Amino acid sequence: MTSLLRKQAALRRDDSRIIIHFDYDCFYASVFETENPALKSLPVAVQQKQIVVTCNYEARRRGLRKLQLIKDAKRTCPDVVIVLGEDLTKFRDASKELHSFLKKYIWGDRVEKLGFDEVFLDVTSMIDHNAQFLNRNDLRNSFFQLDKNDPTVGFSFDAGAFCGPTWPPNACSTRGEETDPEMFSSLGMRLILGSHLANYLRFQLEEHTGYTATVGISTSKLLAKLVGNANKPKNQTTLIPPYSAGTDGQQGNIDRFLCQHEVGEIPGIGFKMANRIRAHILGRQPSTELYQSLTDTDRVTVGAVRSFPNMGPLKLDKILRGGGWPNFVGTKVWCLLNGIDPTDVAAGKVIPSQISIEDSYRQVDSIQAVRKELRTLACNLLRRMHADLTQDAEDEEDIMTGTADEDGREALAKGKKRWLAFPKTLRISTRSRLPPLPDGTHPFNSRRISRSCPIPQFVFSFHESIEALAERLIEETLIPLFRRLHPDKSAYKLSLINIAATNMIECAGSEKSSMGQDIGKMFQNRTRVPAHSLSLNPTILTQSTHATTFMMVKNNTAPKRARLRRSWIIGTRKKFTDGQAMTRFPRTKTQPLLVTSANYAVLSYPRLRPKRTLHTTQCGVQKLAAANNPKIV
Repeated sequence: MTSLLRKQAALRRDDSRIIIHFDYDCFYASVFETENPALKSLPVAVQQKQIVVTCNYEARRRGLRKLQLIKDAKRTCPDVVIVLGEDLTKFRDASKELHSFLKKYIWGDRVEKLGFDEVFLDVTSMIDHNAQFLNRNDLRNSFFQLDKNDPTVGFSFDAGAFCGPTWPPNACSTRGEETDPEMFSSLGMRLILGSHLANYLRFQLEEHTGYTATVGISTSKLLAKLVGNANKPKNQTTLIPPYSAGTDGQQGNIDRFLCQHEVGEIPGIGFKMANRIRAHILGRQPSTELYQSLTDTDRVTVGAVRSFPNMGPLKLDKILRGGGWPNFVGTKVWCLLNGIDPTDVAAGKVIPSQISIEDSYRQVDSIQAVRKELRTLACNLLRRMHADLTQDAEDEEDIMTGTADEDGREALAKGKKRWLAFPKTLRISTRSRLPPLPDGTHPFNSRRISRSCPIPQFVFSFHESIEALAERLIEETLIPLFRRLHPDKSAYKLSLINIAATNMIECAGSEKSSMGQDIGKMFQNRTRVPAHSLSLNPTILTQSTHATTFMMVKNNTAPKRARLRRSWIIGTRKKFTDGQAMTRFPRTKTQPLLVTSANYAVLSYPRLRPKRTLHTTQCGVQKLAAANNPKIV
């Protein structure tokens, strides 16, 4: 009974949304083709190390493929143009540009990036708004409104037919109002509008940026991503109704579409998970290794899995048990196999959850070689942090650095930058190369080991070069962390090194999704406290192993207790006396964080010894007395 209830609960699909999935065609190669249009008619392969990571369609037409050795690619196509793609900066910048371009058309900021070359758009609100203004008596002459506040901004379209290919192919005529009433159900009409919007966005993208895309239109991220692959490249496909089985027992289009796919092709089902399922269905372990093309004998379709005896969420839980997946993963997989994906298109996020840099090698087996590779990785990590976690400061008050200098004026002169977020953790990961097999080949090792520590605060400085900061980061943090990871100096042979900055704290965000607040802007309209009016006999509010926080009052006027219970230091609702939370804002051992209001100010010093408390605080107040209008030091 429990199994039946779980199976029924898992099969409730929501078709109220319209999701569009963009997949940029041959993205890496397209970046080079946009820089040099002469490459568009030539076979182009993008090289990383000794491998073709991707190639354009002209190269594929001549026999090249992804993950092919460069020497094999040149043998297959002697006139192939090889371009180096190891520096990801240009790809990252192009991806941001395309994301911003599409985002300006979508209402509600419902645009989600997936890697560099994929974007999900939730256009439900746009479709619902335009559907209510359709004239059913004159669908040919419809108008799609792109601006909710300006009805003249948009494009004309024919709402009597889908735009572009559909799945099933040729399932409806060019104009199907008489032949297929399902097309003009609520869902069918909304998908028609979605297909025309997708077509408009595709052509705008190509016209203004030069990039082409393959697009899928359906009611979930899963279905939109899968159906787009039906017609590649530079095209689009709409998965049309009926989605559910009919009263006559005929399969719905979702079941017909999904059942022909191999189980490993379903987004959300990775290689290890798919191999577990294949092994259960086939009764043996598949012979296909990671990154190898699937053989026909190892192929297991979604239809075969769904029709397997007693298959359901509980059965999948047993099959996938012990693989490191979360509890009840079987329910999620069963939903995916039935075309059910309730995950939302996340609103655009300015701050990444982590920044990770890695490289692979034939073999790194000495500390000198490790230090050399870490130098390159650390420089790239710091550049990424500056690119992704900082923005131009509007004025001198907005500058927020992790170093103590004269009110940030040096940072102002060096580019007027401020940090939007601070990572709390630095992580280093490595992967070892396994010994060769008797035939001389090296088996692939996917296991990584890692160590992490709090990220040192000096990396947030704007006043030293990237190279100098990287060198200090290597010597003071990364090498000691690496020695903890590999204590035996002669026992490691590494094929990969990764370093990452994780656990972002958005303490100066300007977006609605930010966890913290920009303290400078928070007090922008408040009355400032002249530093000379602050008492030199501060009251200790709280003291811990992490920070000591003082209150200096104007004319000995104590503020209301309620004002002290909110932490202005990181912009959260934690109690003001939470010293642990206060230390999340980066600062040095000698630099306090100052917050002022009309009658009092608060200083928080990190890790002060009790004997130095009063002297250091008095010095801090005297130093502030020289400032005309202090807010944040």
